[in-house]
Order: sequence, then structure tokens, then C-alpha cells
Amino acid sequence: MKQKERFWRIALLFLPLAVFGVFVVWPLLDTFYYSFTNWNGFSRDYRFVGLDNFAGVVTDRLFTNATVNTLIWTALAIVLPTAGGLTLALMLDTQVPGAKAFKSVFYLPICLAAVVVGQIWIWIYQPDWGLLNAAITAVTGSPPAFAWLAEPESALYSVIVAWSWQQMGLAMVIFLAGLTSIPTYLLEAAEIEGASRGQRIRHVVLALLRPATVVAVALSVINSLKAFDILFIMTGGGPFHSSDTLAMYMYSESFKKYRIGYGSSISVILFLMTLSVITVYFRQLKKLDELYD
Repeated sequence: MKQKERFWRIALLFLPLAVFGVFVVWPLLDTFYYSFTNWNGFSRDYRFVGLDNFAGVVTDRLFTNATVNTLIWTALAIVLPTAGGLTLALMLDTQVPGAKAFKSVFYLPICLAAVVVGQIWIWIYQPDWGLLNAAITAVTGSPPAFAWLAEPESALYSVIVAWSWQQMGLAMVIFLAGLTSIPTYLLEAAEIEGASRGQRIRHVVLALLRPATVVAVALSVINSLKAFDILFIMTGGGPFHSSDTLAMYMYSESFKKYRIGYGSSISVILFLMTLSVITVYFRQLKKLDELYD
């Protein structure tokens, strides 16, 4: 009986593991392999160049620019969706009329494809008839006609706002789940002791939301590091590489300039950055498990 059970376990696991190996592990190993070559993606005649690609990446001005943009993107991707999701969760956790409908509305953007979100915000940012410039005109009385996605100073931040708008619903749901696990008697005791709503939120709610905050922040960082589609749709990394992130720069080097080896080295660096975030995330989860056991 045990042998039969073991057989079926192996048989049922074989297909998903095979799919995972073919579509995840194999391409990952290929990427590491090609990062040490000068392959252009087509020719069979390529050679190993050792660490030359990585040495070139370190001294590449555009790579430095993409790294800085990625750090800015990641930092704001932590602050904006997390803070916005927490604010929405605190507002909707109270007895607000129509709270369930509001939760659905605020969560809806995360269900949309990034291509759809990007196109919506392209329309919002249109300099002539876009909603944002129209609102500014209505308030100030003078049309700004500012091209938000065409200016190097604003392109990256404009895309970050669009991306944060989409991700905010996910953070909201995580914090709402965390709020349901907070014992009501702690809040009641704090209220009896004379704590204001702000003090209760700061000293009780936020302290007990630490596990939910770790999850929300970690998911925001991981999702931001691999963000590509919304940038590709809205700016394509431009203008003048002002909105290039590592994912965009890797795509440009690999599939526009046909430098697969060089692009693979950028991909490896991005993978290691993401892996470090995931490692920190799991360590924090382990600490939280030990704390709340």
C-alpha cells in the first residue's frame, strides 16, 4: 500500500515539476550560461567572455541610470501602495455605509492587466484633453498642457503613480485581513484609558499589523523589481532613458540591440537583487512566527 501511495505521489508531482523545470529552471540556467558569452541571439558562433559582461555593466552609464531609477521606483513602490492601502483599510474597517462596495471598487484595479492600466493612465496624462490637465485647468483657470509622460523630469514618477494606483488594492486587502485578527478588547481597553483614535491606531493597530506590513512591503518590492509591462506601454523607458529600470534596460539590450549575453548579465543582477529581497522577507516571516508562537 505504501509503495502504491508513493507511486501516485511521484506520478502526480511529475507533470507540475516537469512544467516548472522546462519553463522556469531551464530558462534561468540558460540566462546564467549566456551571461558569460557574447551571444547575439541568432548566431551559433559565439564565445565565452567570462566576467566581461559584468565588468561592462558596472562601468555602463545607462546601467547606472537604470539602477538609480530602479531604486527610486522600488522606494516609492513601498511607500505609495503600502501607505495608500493602509489608509483605505483603516477607513473601510469602520462602519462606513457601502463599505463592501468601496472595497470592491478599490480592489478592482489589481484585477486589470497592466496593459489596460497603462492605457487608462496614458489617457489621463494626455496634455491636451487628459483628465489630469483638465482638472488642473478647472482649479487654476489656466491650461497647463504639460506632457507628463514626455518630460524627463516627470515620466518615471508619472508611471509610478499609475502602478501604485493598481497595487494599492492588494495592500488594502492584506491590511484588512490583518485588522480582522486584532482583538477588539485591546482597542476597547485603550479607549477606556482615554486614548484618542489616532493614539489607538499608532500604538495598538500599527503595532499588531506588523505581520501584514511585512507581507505588503515584501510583495510591493518583489512586484516592483519585476515591473516591465506598464513601463513598456506608457514610456518604453523614455524619454532619453529617464524612465529606464533594470527590467526595461535588460529588454532593450537583449531584444533591441541583440546583445543577449550582455542583457543576460543584467538579468542575473536583477535576479540576485530580487533573491536578496525574498531572503530578507522569509527571515522576517520566521522572526514573526517565533514572536507570535
